[in-house]
Amino acid sequence: MDRSKSSKYDNNERDSLLAQLDNMVSETRNPDTLDLDLVDTEQLLTKINQADAIVPNAIKACIPEIGKAVEEIVNAFNKGGRLIYIGAGTSGRLGVLDAVECPPTFSVSSKQVVGIIAGGSQAIYKAVEGAEDSFELGKNDLININYGENDILVGIAASGRTPYVIGAIDYAKSIGTKTISISCNPSSLLASYCDINICAVVGPEVLTGSTRMKSGTAQKLILNMLSTASMIRIGKVYENLMVDVNASNKKLYVRAIRIVIQATGCDAHTAQVALDLTHYNAKLAIVHILTNENIQDIQQELVRNGGFLRHALQSVKQATE
Repeated sequence: MDRSKSSKYDNNERDSLLAQLDNMVSETRNPDTLDLDLVDTEQLLTKINQADAIVPNAIKACIPEIGKAVEEIVNAFNKGGRLIYIGAGTSGRLGVLDAVECPPTFSVSSKQVVGIIAGGSQAIYKAVEGAEDSFELGKNDLININYGENDILVGIAASGRTPYVIGAIDYAKSIGTKTISISCNPSSLLASYCDINICAVVGPEVLTGSTRMKSGTAQKLILNMLSTASMIRIGKVYENLMVDVNASNKKLYVRAIRIVIQATGCDAHTAQVALDLTHYNAKLAIVHILTNENIQDIQQELVRNGGFLRHALQSVKQATE
């Protein structure tokens, strides 16, 4: 036996963790995949695909709780608070991924949605041994970003037992903020700590215990729902268009032009002129094209209407009738 490994915990800790894993759905063996080492490649991929097909329905059952979470996130945003994701391993990486996609998609500050992973940024690329085992580290990572009373915390842990995440949740609750859990095991320890519990029970993994698979897919889909729905609810979308897109590269410049064309029915030249006039603010460009009002007045209407393009457009049209 590798003494350096076995010395990291005593027998009581070993037995306690074994008992926890024995009671987790995500750690049980999948009876449909006991022959992974025997089947051919196409059969193997079919088994993975069939297992993945379970995920959407598992999430469908969680929509009421996801809805509650969105409302709390919107409340936090409206108070000037931040959405903080925290997790370890795959869960932490998924939180970071969702957070970093928000600024280019919705033109929000990189500080409004923040992803924290156990072990710090280096853990995105390489596992940091033991980081997820520390309650104190989760708490300290929140303190280090000045986590405050207007913020909201989403703890992500497929197992629902990760000490690092529970430590962070415990600290967030101690200062009176709302907490949300995303896990794949019912009746988890994490769920007992949180105000809102989102648990997508996707069942045993194709590869036993490899929660980067179905569990990871479920977590990614839930995070997509949380951030996208919350951004829609604070006025970042018109119809189904990303009207607050941050045009920061050639593809996004062209996407902004397409968004203006799709929202107004204008041609590419008109969209380009309006975007140049508004410094590539698609919202301003759309209202300008549809109303022919000056940019400053449109900007004021958007502010008065909380950034909601549809409401601002109605206000401008009513004022000119």
